[in-house]
Amino acid sequence: MTDNFKIIYKILTAFEKSLDISDFDLNEISADKLGISQTRLTKYFQMLVNAGYLSGISFRENITGEIDIIAENPLITIKGLEYLSENSIMQRMYKTAKGIKDIIN
Repeated sequence: MTDNFKIIYKILTAFEKSLDISDFDLNEISADKLGISQTRLTKYFQMLVNAGYLSGISFRENITGEIDIIAENPLITIKGLEYLSENSIMQRMYKTAKGIKDIIN
């Protein structure tokens, strides 16, 4: 899995975990915590919203020309939960295959 998809997986996982929290703080998945630029994080969020994996998030250009993430009751969608489910299965299969390969070699 490439770094892009690892970060996307981490973002969606944080949103899935937030289902048990009444006030989810986007700072829990900040660019600094993920080790990426704010610009990249914003673009990931835009892609996830456009793909239908997240809802309750909008974007606004600020006075400096940067895009701000506006979260009003952010939520992972059913589609986002399906993505997590499918990819956690794929990760397990990958790790199993890699383990078998390592044993053979």
